[in-house]
Amino acid sequence: MSEQDTRETAPAAAPQGRLVTGIAWAVLLLGLWLWGREATDVREGISRPATGDMAAAGRPPDVPLPPAHAPLGDARPQRLDVPELGIDAPVVARGLDGEGAIEPPPFDQPGTVGWYAAGVTPGAAGTALMVGHVDTETRPAVFYELSTLEPGETIRVVREDAAVAEFTVDDVQVLTRDGFDAQQAYGPRATGRSELRLITCGGTFDQATHSYTANVVVSAYLTATAS
Repeated sequence: MSEQDTRETAPAAAPQGRLVTGIAWAVLLLGLWLWGREATDVREGISRPATGDMAAAGRPPDVPLPPAHAPLGDARPQRLDVPELGIDAPVVARGLDGEGAIEPPPFDQPGTVGWYAAGVTPGAAGTALMVGHVDTETRPAVFYELSTLEPGETIRVVREDAAVAEFTVDDVQVLTRDGFDAQQAYGPRATGRSELRLITCGGTFDQATHSYTANVVVSAYLTATAS
């Protein structure tokens, strides 16, 4: 996916390009379907989608994390800002494709982030899902360096109500497609909070299936608001 996904080309060129197929997204959808009914809410690169210290993924933070802020009301997201990665990207609402998998942002918009619009809005109570490409056929996409985020770093979501929801990263995981654990990926870390998941492709690119072998899942929770 854009800056977070696979090498993308137009859909017709998928067999030749590094376009991630629906396999990774189907895994995400399966988790959404199985887990989402039990919680308040729930939810692809170049050859280097999972950058950074892979062994550190999921490692407890070395610094104290701030307390959670009370959830906000519903308001659709407009932009995603991740200062540490230089991301300042527009957000578009996405649903499910014809095969029942969550749709990534359009292939010709590698710098765009997709929000799962049938779920929670970022800042509201529950878990909001955002997805993006890791790369395209020729260059990195929006979530290319997503796996390098660390606990304590900031993610901001500009909402249509003019509020800016500020989230603090508390976990970064690289989850393999085989044995994917929906509760681990989407489950709330604490009850009553507003949480956010940023998801893209990770692991290695499988030429046989035209997909990546894992997903990078960044977890964060609401800690402040601004306007």
